[in-house]
Order: sequence, then C-alpha cells, then structure tokens
Amino acid sequence: MDAGIEALIADGFRARRARQPARALKVFGEAIEASEDRGTRGQLIRALKGYGQIERDSGDGAAALERYQRATALCREEGDSLLLAHTVRHVADIHQDNGDLDLAEPGYVEALSIYRSEPAEGDAAVLDVANAVRPYAILKETRGETEVALGLWVEARDLYARVGIQGGVDEAETHIAGLSDGATV
Repeated sequence: MDAGIEALIADGFRARRARQPARALKVFGEAIEASEDRGTRGQLIRALKGYGQIERDSGDGAAALERYQRATALCREEGDSLLLAHTVRHVADIHQDNGDLDLAEPGYVEALSIYRSEPAEGDAAVLDVANAVRPYAILKETRGETEVALGLWVEARDLYARVGIQGGVDEAETHIAGLSDGATV
C-alpha cells in the first residue's frame, strides 16, 4: 500500500468535508492516476468513489455513475463483499436520483443481500445497512408498494435508532406514519 496515495485519498475527503470541490477533484484525480500506476486496487476503488462522490455532490450524476460503475467492476474483481455492497448501493442511489427506478432496484437488492449475509458488527456496519434500507424504502414507496415500504421504513428506523442517528429515526417515523395512516408500528 502506497502511503502517498493514502495521503491523497485522505486529503480528498478532507477537501470534500471542507466544501472545496475543486480541490477535492484535483486530489482525487491525482490519487486515481497514482493508483493506476503504483497503487493497490483498493486504493483505486476508494479514489474513484471519492471522485465520483464529488461529481455527484455537484449534480453531475452521469459522470459520477461512470466512476462508481468502474469502482463496482473493480470491487467484483477484488472480492471484498462489503466494499462491493457499499459501492453498488451508491450506483443504485445515482440511478434513483436520475429517476431510473428499474436500474436502481437491483442495486439495492444486491447490496442488502450482501449486508444481510454478513454480520453487521459495529456502528459503521449497522449504519451502512440503514443507509441501504432507507433509499430502497423510498423506491418502494414511490412505486406504491406500501406494505414493503412500510416494513423497510420500520427496519431503517430501528437501525438508525441502534446507532443513535435521530435524523434517520425521525425521517423513518414520518414515512411510517404516512404509510400507516398514523398508526404506530
């Protein structure tokens, strides 16, 4: 693992948190180039995802989708199932953002299948599952699949409560109330 590439990736995420997208794109671009030359596949995946996230943040879903799809292909080669689940979920999110529910749904199904086959240990793992259940619930609700959406929102609420993310709990409760006409679940 190349420490210089790790530093670039970390700097890219710092720039994103600091709301410096131009700097983040520059640094992630350097990390991608360096990873292709001398880095590990894992570094390349993280650099691609970082670059793609900045593109997504700026509203360029098409460019972000290209980065995430390349990262997904590399994840499949790498064999890291949890990294694959996280990456596939982001691809599904981009499709859903673009209104392509038919393309989004298989990504959520795959991500949740992987997550549910792996034990969710620690807050980060539980949050990853919650962050996959939530958009899938939105998709099902959008499609009018009320019972499925309601079950997913209950699951999302419980997962967010488990890791203390009150905003996620509140959002889920709002959807649960709307789907069940105010009945508590």
